[in-house]
Amino acid sequence: MFRPYLLIVMALFRAFSTSAQVKKQMTKSVDQLRSQIEQIARDAQGRVGVAATLLETGESVGFHEMEQFPMQSVYKLPIGMAVLHQIDQKKLALTQVVHVTQSDYIADRQHSPIRDKFPQGVDIPLSELLRYAISESDGSASDVLLRMVGGSQVVMSYLKTLNVTEMMVLNTELEIGSDNAVQYRNWAKPAQAASLLRAVQEGRGLSKTSHAFLLHLLTDTQTGLQRLKGLLPSGTTVAHKTGTSWTIDGITAATNDVGIITLPNGRHIALAVFVSDAKADAKTREAVIARIAKVAWDYWQ
Repeated sequence: MFRPYLLIVMALFRAFSTSAQVKKQMTKSVDQLRSQIEQIARDAQGRVGVAATLLETGESVGFHEMEQFPMQSVYKLPIGMAVLHQIDQKKLALTQVVHVTQSDYIADRQHSPIRDKFPQGVDIPLSELLRYAISESDGSASDVLLRMVGGSQVVMSYLKTLNVTEMMVLNTELEIGSDNAVQYRNWAKPAQAASLLRAVQEGRGLSKTSHAFLLHLLTDTQTGLQRLKGLLPSGTTVAHKTGTSWTIDGITAATNDVGIITLPNGRHIALAVFVSDAKADAKTREAVIARIAKVAWDYWQ
């Protein structure tokens, strides 16, 4: 009489035990991945923050992911997104021509392909200005976009609509370049950078057209090719944004790369890696980012 119920109870117990074992194994694997990341990070001889999430499942791993790291040009991603949002609102248009003058240019020692190509200034479509800012990490283009969108507070308000609240966009590139300390005011927590990457992948806060254009710009990024992409198989799609500071007295404040990596199975890793206040040389710092991306790839692919 009680045998069917006993069999059901035993089956449920076995299922629960199996589920618990699988969960324990997964936790152990994530711990191993975190341990690998920690070991790699030591080579930077500085602070390293990492947040990685398999977007389709939510499984994630972090390392100093709740600490603050200077973004440098990573902050051009939210600036560009805020501009695209205003395009969706019809406040701006991709086809409108923007008049860029010499007074808009950042300092000569700062990165600005548009300044180098057009030293006297240029009239340029907004779409091309976005390409310079995001794909080529042009500081002058970024400052013009920040002004057009209405300033840093507008960008910060837009980030709040995406539930990204621990990413500070406060200064222009010109201001950051004029005082080494200013870059530390424009910071992000790796976990929040990964949250922004999730919003990018899901297309939140942008129209389908603007979302597609943003992914194109990020995938066409010309900087930091030895960072997230450095050790991944040739042809891997990586939509990413880099950030880099100067090296002063042997210390580099920021060597960063945040992006969305598409796996062979079609799933996506949101990965943010920030290397700060590091003594290692540029090749080593970039290799740290590349190796972290590779272990995340190996784990989830």
